[in-house]
Amino acid sequence: MSPRSASVNEELRRRSRERLLQAAVELVGEHGFEATTLGDIADRAGSARGLVSYYFPGKRQLVQSAVHRLMHRTLEEALEREPRIEDGRERLARAIDAILGLARDQPVLMRQHMAGLLQAEGLVQCPEQQRLSELLGDTVARYGSHNVSADYPRLRALLMGAVYAALMPGAPMPTAVLRAELFRRYGLDWSLGMPPENEPSAATRDQDLSRFFATEERSDRA
Repeated sequence: MSPRSASVNEELRRRSRERLLQAAVELVGEHGFEATTLGDIADRAGSARGLVSYYFPGKRQLVQSAVHRLMHRTLEEALEREPRIEDGRERLARAIDAILGLARDQPVLMRQHMAGLLQAEGLVQCPEQQRLSELLGDTVARYGSHNVSADYPRLRALLMGAVYAALMPGAPMPTAVLRAELFRRYGLDWSLGMPPENEPSAATRDQDLSRFFATEERSDRA
């Protein structure tokens, strides 16, 4: 039997890594970070335990890459769904809805992701994170930014701040309110993207934002 070509080996490695990332998303979403072991992830992926260490230095890095993969795949699907739109305002609206949708639909996973970003190692530079950056950077550029290098980090920070607010234990903010605030900031019409059925009133937005910041102040004093 002739040896496999380099391209075949590369494709096998890519698929193996993809299975590990998908298994991590599933297990952490089901059981949480602490209750999920690397052995569990390897078993779910149908891979040898040693392969996890081959691709990732540890569980936190694996999970962060897995969430970045979920984020960029969700974002890409939202941006490219039919009807395909090139308009920058519609694409930005879809991006906001995609990320807020993950906070709504995958709270355990996204809460762990936010906690992981605050650890000592911070943001993990990986292919999945780079792809997410490319998609958000392109979205900002199509929106009309003349300084993507400054405007992309600002959008990223606003989206992560909204996810944090949606997932804050004890005082989560409704994603519709967070959406309205982000849309207001970027001058987007409520009907763009994937709007919820009811747009919150300005009074409701102000009330929820005030409640959130009051909770933050109490936490800081504690």
